[in-house]
Amino acid sequence: MPTERFTFTGHDGSQLAARLDLPEGPTGATALMAHCFTCGKDIPAARRIATRLAAMGIAVLRFDFTGLGHSEGEFENTSFTSNVADLTAAAAALAARGMPPAILIGHSLGGAAVLRAAGSIDSLKAVVTIGAPFDPGHVTHNFGGALDDIARDGAAEVKLGGRKLRIGRGFVEDVEGQNLTDAIRTMNRALLVLHAPRDEIVGIENATRIFIEAKHPKSFVTLDDADHLITRAKDAEYAADVIGAWVTKYVDVTRPAPPIGAPEGVTRVSEADPNGYAQDIVAGGIHHLKADEPAAYGGTNLGMSPYQLLAASLGSCTTMTLRMYARRKKWPLEHVSVDVTHDRMHAQDAPSASERIDRFRREITIKGRLDADQRARLLEIADKCPVHRTLETGAQVETVLVEAQAEEMA
Repeated sequence: MPTERFTFTGHDGSQLAARLDLPEGPTGATALMAHCFTCGKDIPAARRIATRLAAMGIAVLRFDFTGLGHSEGEFENTSFTSNVADLTAAAAALAARGMPPAILIGHSLGGAAVLRAAGSIDSLKAVVTIGAPFDPGHVTHNFGGALDDIARDGAAEVKLGGRKLRIGRGFVEDVEGQNLTDAIRTMNRALLVLHAPRDEIVGIENATRIFIEAKHPKSFVTLDDADHLITRAKDAEYAADVIGAWVTKYVDVTRPAPPIGAPEGVTRVSEADPNGYAQDIVAGGIHHLKADEPAAYGGTNLGMSPYQLLAASLGSCTTMTLRMYARRKKWPLEHVSVDVTHDRMHAQDAPSASERIDRFRREITIKGRLDADQRARLLEIADKCPVHRTLETGAQVETVLVEAQAEEMA
């Protein structure tokens, strides 16, 4: 996906660094993401969700709050209120660019921030929280004995996520004084709450409180045994899939017109994870699925392998062809299913004994009051399905190299 460097002015005049992840085709809507406390815009969960939404035609802006990552400013001088101000500043910057956000996504304390900010962003249609606290003051539980030092000295060093940060007294006082009840009740936006029951940082009871206080439309989806930061690839993938499916109920996504000579549109395959083999597939700008390799071959098994996709194509084409034929003949075909397996075997007439060819085996099951002649005819028709013919006769594949624009790193 194309990624642009994006900077905007934060609450105190600091320049905040962001990534604007764009769809390959037209942009149908824009989402704005707020990361977890002391995290950054590039954590794996944020990257995965952005990739998924961009593949759907939704642009995503993810940024570093003041004093974090590549953004300017002093983190010690920030607060929950300043985070909310940075979030609304990001929304205003997008609107100035002609891309007002329709979706807000917040992780952990960032989720609390989007709940606070949602009612003030007019363009907003949907809000997503991931592991968000109902009480923002919950974050101070992670400060341990440093709270006394902060109260006494005005600031103290706290170790969070394996790194040391200075937390100021203003942050503690501000976050402990927050109450999100009214903001949740009055935000008047569709809400999706994602939370893991085993989250040891922000307990599941927080999701319950957020869900109860919100008005419909609202949805809750469990992230099962995911950790708070959604560090495992399969958990980030699941969260991305859920968000991608859910937002289409509330946001209109522009579908690209099919190019001349390709009536079904473009099937776009792009890497979901450059460190593995998982792929995002979008067909015609509408249908989404994943491809991957099994774990035994170095993949993460998050989707079908390329040969499984090919087998699925053969199987689905076979069932469709049989249904069309039976419908035209008005035969009592009640149901048809096809099991397809793929293997490689030695070619009978190959010049070399080591040469192998691909073999697809179909097992067709048909139900209905069909006589022996009708069943035999359907077996013949199966061999006439278009994908079967393509596999047997071969196809011409034209390949051209398209120069990608250099990505600007934030």
